[in-house]
Amino acid sequence: MSADEELFKARIVELILKKKVDEALVALSQHYRVSVPALRVGMPKRSGNKAGCYVSGTKMIHVASMERLYDPFVILHEFYHHLRTHGGKHRGTEKHANKFAQEYITAYQNASRYHFRVSFE
Repeated sequence: MSADEELFKARIVELILKKKVDEALVALSQHYRVSVPALRVGMPKRSGNKAGCYVSGTKMIHVASMERLYDPFVILHEFYHHLRTHGGKHRGTEKHANKFAQEYITAYQNASRYHFRVSFE
């Protein structure tokens, strides 16, 4: 992975941690050339006790609470499902969504460890 890609991933995590989730979703969507998913606190009926979920019909990421709204793993995991949904058909797995989210978090941890400034503010 290139240094630019690592810094992009670290910046996305930083945005989420700074409670700029909408900005992070716009940047992710531009990066992957997909529409920006909607975001809602509150889970759909019958979603169980999950931290978040993605509903392809509405192109919406749901999170269970305000606390989860600022959890990079949850947001990135559900964005992966948005990314992997084509024509209303879901093509991503939980394992791959977890890996996608973890790659971003690892990039952020590496940037923090080496004291890179990932913010563009």
